[in-house]
Amino acid sequence: MPLSGTITPAGNKNGALPILAATLLTDDEVILRNVPRIADVEAMVSLLQLLGARVQWLGRSEVLIDSSTVQTTEVDRALAEQLRASFLLAGPLLARFGAARMPPPGGDVIGRRRLDPHLDAFRAMGAAVEDRPEEVTLAASPLGLRPCDFLMDEPSVMATENALMAAALTRGPTVIRNAASEPHVQDLARMLISMGASIEGIGSNVMTVHGQASLRGCTHEIAPDHIEIGSFMALAGVTGGELVVRDTRPDDLRMIRMVFERLGLRSEVQGHDVIVPGNQRLAIRNDHGDHVPKVEDGPWPAFPADLTSIALALATQSSGSVMIHEKMFENRLFFTDKLVSMGAAITICDPHRAIVVGPRRLHGARVESPDIRAGMAMLIAALCADGVTEIGNIRQIDRGYERIDERLRELGARITRLEDAPVPA
Repeated sequence: MPLSGTITPAGNKNGALPILAATLLTDDEVILRNVPRIADVEAMVSLLQLLGARVQWLGRSEVLIDSSTVQTTEVDRALAEQLRASFLLAGPLLARFGAARMPPPGGDVIGRRRLDPHLDAFRAMGAAVEDRPEEVTLAASPLGLRPCDFLMDEPSVMATENALMAAALTRGPTVIRNAASEPHVQDLARMLISMGASIEGIGSNVMTVHGQASLRGCTHEIAPDHIEIGSFMALAGVTGGELVVRDTRPDDLRMIRMVFERLGLRSEVQGHDVIVPGNQRLAIRNDHGDHVPKVEDGPWPAFPADLTSIALALATQSSGSVMIHEKMFENRLFFTDKLVSMGAAITICDPHRAIVVGPRRLHGARVESPDIRAGMAMLIAALCADGVTEIGNIRQIDRGYERIDERLRELGARITRLEDAPVPA
């Protein structure tokens, strides 16, 4: 059934989490708008409350946070182990209170996700780091953190965000080289500017942060989620629907639209809206010389790693062959056996590469969601498959997509949430 209609994207999940953490940098109240009401955001809000911050929801997607009442620098272990982004609290706690006790973060099991770039940044700013398997303890010198010029050994998004937040509350210029520049990193930088920091090089891989001894409160609206937008575009493509996505930031979608067009999915931009025309015949465009094309992810502005699973699901319904090369996470492609069980033609070459041949008529099956994006990829497959598909462990999808079942029903999907779904053996 074609999914058609108009949809407005939620706020960026990967932007909301560091922005929520950044509210620890000031004694003043901070108001955040366009906050996605998803499980990961609720967990981050709970972590702030357990630190002592006062949180008040002013509306469904608007929240006020007052961190003047923070009483501890020890992050709750049980909640932290559910959320990779819990480690984003380290930079603000260290910069403002001079210490942080961080349990190991949780999150999607999509491969090794190093904490070393975070710790290297804190060490470069003069912090003492005690790194143990059960806990990371951070302590600033009696004079606080110091500005510095340092090179990250990889453009880690979360480490860049931690460094940005710590540097914003450290008086003087800090230069971050080989920084990540994803849209959510840029959004965090814009918020820090509203709080009083001065930041040069936003959107590049070298940022200079002119930090301040104190930061003020602000009101900040979280940018729309380009990953969610890409997911809805793929949903419209595989079902043949016509979709209008309102209030986007088209510059954040340029590479996404380019790669999707290589997979046969055309889209148009009108002002701030993205339009996916209906009834498209999806066909993969071969490279020059009729070679099999490749979709590969990488640091921004390359194709986002979080859309690799989505692109793979889209490719199952496109005529032709494509290699999907997931460079960043070695476990990301392991969910493809679920799509194969639904009828997809996918060959895993190694942990990072898969060849997809399409189109294949998919059929319903019982599958499990191992992570957020794999869950959405299976949902995309389910909505273009014959018969009924049951997706278990939908908590994973809820971590990244707000009210996904309700919003898809508004586009015409036949989807039901089973509150009492059986737990698989």
